[in-house]
Amino acid sequence: MSAPDNRPQTSILIIYTGGTVGMAYNKRGELVPMNFEQIRKRMPELRQLNMQVDVTNLGDPIDSSNVTAQDWLRLAALIQENYARYDGFVVLHGTDTMAYSAAALSFLLESLGKTVVFTGAQVPVGRIRTDARRNLVTALEMAAARHPMADTVRVPEVCLFFNDQLIRGNRAKKVESQQYNAFRSENYPSLAEAGIELVFKDEQIRRLPDTPLRVHQQLEENVTILHLFPGLTERMVRAQLEAPYLRGAVLLTYGSGNAPTAPWFLQALRDATDQGLLLLNVSQCEEGRVLQGRYETSAHFTDLGVIGGDDITVEAAITKLMFVLGLNEKPTRTRHLLTQDLRGEITIM
Repeated sequence: MSAPDNRPQTSILIIYTGGTVGMAYNKRGELVPMNFEQIRKRMPELRQLNMQVDVTNLGDPIDSSNVTAQDWLRLAALIQENYARYDGFVVLHGTDTMAYSAAALSFLLESLGKTVVFTGAQVPVGRIRTDARRNLVTALEMAAARHPMADTVRVPEVCLFFNDQLIRGNRAKKVESQQYNAFRSENYPSLAEAGIELVFKDEQIRRLPDTPLRVHQQLEENVTILHLFPGLTERMVRAQLEAPYLRGAVLLTYGSGNAPTAPWFLQALRDATDQGLLLLNVSQCEEGRVLQGRYETSAHFTDLGVIGGDDITVEAAITKLMFVLGLNEKPTRTRHLLTQDLRGEITIM
């Protein structure tokens, strides 16, 4: 009788970018980045997973507040370089900008056929009551998951796992800084839940692509976010919208996409769109969607060329704007792409 085959069935690459999940205490009791190659020593439970786990990084650890668009491009290129060698990927990232990074990667990785899971921690792995261990182990299981009926990748998407919830990366938003439930997806259901068992919601998961992976390597960084608030002046609006080299702006509006109807404000938007600036209307509300034209206070937007953002998050909106502008398509094509559901980031009604 032959011996059982105990060889790993799946190979996963962990990409460490930085963040609390990779911090440990030194002899002076200070939190410092640890050598993440030693993760197996600090987390012996990884040996119980029937998978090959390799670790790499982007270089020196990055505080997530310092993450740039160039880091997103490097991360996408690293996944492309290792795409054929691994069955899935786990990206360890600081929580503050994780939702931005997950959204950006969802756009850069077109026709993704493997699972890319972002995760991190609120408490460092060196602490007793850390959430790092549970988040990392479960993220690895999510990245390795196969559909039991079809033997295909269970979640061929860029996702974010935190505190027992697997959510679509471009639907995620950080909503908590002091509790373990740091992320939510307000306008789209979770893709899976981790209780005693992993429960996948197949009806919410995007289907496998029919085309090979295409990794984009261009993002337009000359974009901005104009956050509306009562008392905003013409000088401040024009200072943002007339900035040199600016190509696009996300307008963070009230409620279902409403904004002031003051003549100076509408004229500032008209001047901006006349100069070729793309304006994307996104609600400040965490839940709900932009219904451009429903009220008088948004009826002017369509005539001014402002694009309705539907139920997109701010994080997905700004990264989608960077991605679409980076394609350098013709203006009509660019506007069309901004209205389309490219990676599950909006629900078109």
